[in-house]
Amino acid sequence: MAGYELHRGEFTISTEKARLQLDVIAAFLSRAYWAQGRARPAIERSIEHSLCFGLYGGERQIGFARVVTDCTTFAYLCDVFIDESYRGQGLGKWLMSAVMDHPDLQGLRRWILATRDAHGLYKQFGWTELKDPGRWMEVYNPPPVP
Repeated sequence: MAGYELHRGEFTISTEKARLQLDVIAAFLSRAYWAQGRARPAIERSIEHSLCFGLYGGERQIGFARVVTDCTTFAYLCDVFIDESYRGQGLGKWLMSAVMDHPDLQGLRRWILATRDAHGLYKQFGWTELKDPGRWMEVYNPPPVP
């Protein structure tokens, strides 16, 4: 997974992990419905073992996406966000384009994600509901209630 960087005006998307601002990521995820209760060490470990995309306005991190993948057959897209104050500028679409166009993620047989409220964004990139949900199974271990 080689370094990958895109620029658009004052904005940059980069897969360089050293550039990620863990405090920003952890703060956003602590407010996100899908990550409530996820501890900082778990966030750090998930980043360590994933292909991560940071979105920056100048030096400030304003967005993030994480892909769990073998770079051959499968990818799970998760933890996608754009800072509330930067929404409405097409940055979410740009971030999704960067993820979907990444050279290490081409030719995969299957991508998956889970979302409660962003179906419209993902459908613009070819995502659909599961073709055969009856084939899918899961082990779900919700975080303990604090």
